[in-house]
Amino acid sequence: MTSEPRNFPRDFSAEMVTLNARVLAEDGPQPDATLMPSAEGRAMVERNNLRWNRELPALARRETVTLDADESIGSARRKLEVLVPDNALPGALIFVHGGGFCFCSTTTHERCARLLAVGSGLPVLMPDYRLAPEDPFPAGLNDVVAAMRNAFSATDHLGVTRGPLLISGDSAGANLALAAMLHEQQAGQPDLAGALLFYGTYDCDFNTPSYLEFAEGFGLTRAKMQRYWAAYSGGGNETTLAATVLASPLKASDEALSRLPPLHLMAAGVDPLLSDTLRLEARLKALERSETTTVYPGVTHGFLQNSIDLETAREALKIAGGEARRMAAAA
Repeated sequence: MTSEPRNFPRDFSAEMVTLNARVLAEDGPQPDATLMPSAEGRAMVERNNLRWNRELPALARRETVTLDADESIGSARRKLEVLVPDNALPGALIFVHGGGFCFCSTTTHERCARLLAVGSGLPVLMPDYRLAPEDPFPAGLNDVVAAMRNAFSATDHLGVTRGPLLISGDSAGANLALAAMLHEQQAGQPDLAGALLFYGTYDCDFNTPSYLEFAEGFGLTRAKMQRYWAAYSGGGNETTLAATVLASPLKASDEALSRLPPLHLMAAGVDPLLSDTLRLEARLKALERSETTTVYPGVTHGFLQNSIDLETAREALKIAGGEARRMAAAA
């Protein structure tokens, strides 16, 4: 196993510099949503994401369905957004939005999800899971698991036909996607066909090389991530949460990781969470799995949201869509 770098390139790409300058000029300095009351912080995050959800790629169908609560797994009654591309293939891709377990929604990530639908040819299903701190671990995870279990029965009237089921997520959504697969593995449920995991948070270890290297000045900060994890713990013991595999899936056993379906791993080059992905990749390589990680240099955490402006984001989503198509075809 190769050792993780202790120092990372810190330069922004040229297109990232241009985008950061434009956003700062248009919006000015923004308050930290993690230091605001939840409702105010969420409203600000939703407003700030409006610019990233214009020029939405066309779909054959966009519908909303409702999943009933499932007491057996502790899920709540929640909405599921269904994005069906033209000439959709059998199967579906569940996309779990990020936002630090506390923010964002199916609306903030719709352009990203549409690009995945178009690129993969698969219907994309976006669960509207519960958020912390009002609903800490495992509430959101249970809602994602419910979406996995009910994907086809809930959407078969919308042009989603049974076939390979994949899951994807960005940031906290990648954590939930990976944890949901481990949850269903423990429950003896069928394996998925694959997963796309984008710059995920897989453990609450805030002393990794990338947390220390990119603690401040690169968008997402170490302090924000500490507050996100505190909210996800429900104000409880973060040490206990760190040891809980379904909250910190990097703690999963070798056996559990070896049994996962094929994964497509992606990370941002200037991101406090970069080490999380590199450590997951190292665990998988030690198990002689064949996943490789693509690290996009010079871009910050959450850059897939910037697909209108960043060619890097468009290219990354195109590649991810192709990987999903390949995984579905191989299932």
